[in-house]
Amino acid sequence: MYQHRFMERLEIAATAAEVFAELDDHERLSAHMMRSSWMMGGSAMQFEFDPGRGHEVGSVIRMSGKVAGVRLFVEEVVTERVPPYRKTWQTVGSPKLLVIGRYRMGFELEETGATTRTALFIEYDDPPPPWRIAGKLLGGSYARWCVRNMLTGAAASLTAGTAPLG
Repeated sequence: MYQHRFMERLEIAATAAEVFAELDDHERLSAHMMRSSWMMGGSAMQFEFDPGRGHEVGSVIRMSGKVAGVRLFVEEVVTERVPPYRKTWQTVGSPKLLVIGRYRMGFELEETGATTRTALFIEYDDPPPPWRIAGKLLGGSYARWCVRNMLTGAAASLTAGTAPLG
């Protein structure tokens, strides 16, 4: 369905319920996008949540920002939520992004004694013209950066009580 896919796995020293709660919080999950960084072109995204705040199927999350003078916007909807095992969400409409187009993200958890096997993925398309070349060059790097930040941030928060990394 999508042109590209990236998945990262990590064993997190916490229960599946604890990992699910951490990853289910889209504000914490996407903290790396709310701070200025080189991968965000020196900019940051602002988030807007519906009353469900991403914690129920059908809940809507909107992100907007500006990178290099270009306005960005994406709207996501939660499509599956099965605590404490898995959750998926995807873009709706036509996102206005620079290096990836439509996408679907999610995670799956498997408790294995003292740890939880955590797999987080993104499936995405290249952006439409005129950003398609940027997507071909930078989309994979951006997808890896995003997924790895989400996983390492959750692990750091759960095992050391620290904020997500960015």
